[in-house]
Amino acid sequence: MADEIAKAQVARPGGDTIFNKINRKEIPAKIIYEDAQCLAFHDISPQAPTHFLVIPKKHTSQISAADDDDASLLGHLMIVAKKCAADLGLKKGYQNGGE
Repeated sequence: MADEIAKAQVARPGGDTIFNKINRKEIPAKIIYEDAQCLAFHDISPQAPTHFLVIPKKHTSQISAADDDDASLLGHLMIVAKKCAADLGLKKGYQNGGE
C-alpha cells in the first residue's frame, strides 16, 4: 500500500496523472470493469462503503475540456457506472461525481 501511495504522489497534475498511470497499469488498482474506452476500479481511499471510479482511457483533464466529439464516450462512462453499481449491489442509489 505504501508503494502505491508513493507512486500516486509522483503523478503531476496537468501532466502524467495518477489516472494515466492506472490506465497503463503502472499503479495497481482493484479493477471492476475494463473495455477499450474506459476503466472502472475501486477508490484507494473510499469515502463510502462502496466507492469506485470510472475513467476514460482517452486523457481528458476535466469534464469542461470535453467537446461534442466526446458525447458518445461520456454517455458510455455513465452506462458503465450504472452497470458497475448494479454488479456491486448498489440498489438504493448512488452518486456520480463531477466538479
